[in-house]
Amino acid sequence: MEKDLNSIYKETRHKMEVSLNVLKNEIKGIRSGRAHPSLVEDLPIDYYGTKTPLKQLASITVPEARLIVIQPWDRNSLSAIEKAILASDLGITPSNDGKVIRLNLPQLSEEQRNNLIRVVNKKAEEIRIAIRNVRREAIHEIESLLKEKLISEDDKKRAEKEVQKITDEFISKVNKIVKEKEEEIREV
Repeated sequence: MEKDLNSIYKETRHKMEVSLNVLKNEIKGIRSGRAHPSLVEDLPIDYYGTKTPLKQLASITVPEARLIVIQPWDRNSLSAIEKAILASDLGITPSNDGKVIRLNLPQLSEEQRNNLIRVVNKKAEEIRIAIRNVRREAIHEIESLLKEKLISEDDKKRAEKEVQKITDEFISKVNKIVKEKEEEIREV
């Protein structure tokens, strides 16, 4: 089946949406000034020899702005959860009372905040590049349609404008996500 312009737009949108979701998932785990379950919920725990996300082994609550409480459903997993938290790059020392694990999030220093913002911007730039690569693929497909004489020169120009419009929309979504995360990190 030959590709038409609408399927190119649809595929372009889909690929860019996937890239955007990658960014959201990557930066949700970046620590900000306040506690959030997403900091630890996907942490892989060695549970009886199987790497299991923490959210499948325990309830994770945030009773205060700087405190995460992890209550495992199986008390035998307490030490495995504690080890995983210590081994992670969170930089938080868990306190374990035999029933629950408490993670007290210390205040971030200005230097730590700036480093986290640099990490967020680096990840965002990787996603912007991925989005531009999707645009390049779409434009290449449009040019192929022109070479095969399936569309006119005018159709090609309109299609390239449409792809650019989609690209601008997704780049602006990336910028919005980054801005929100930066504000969250800067929040004291």
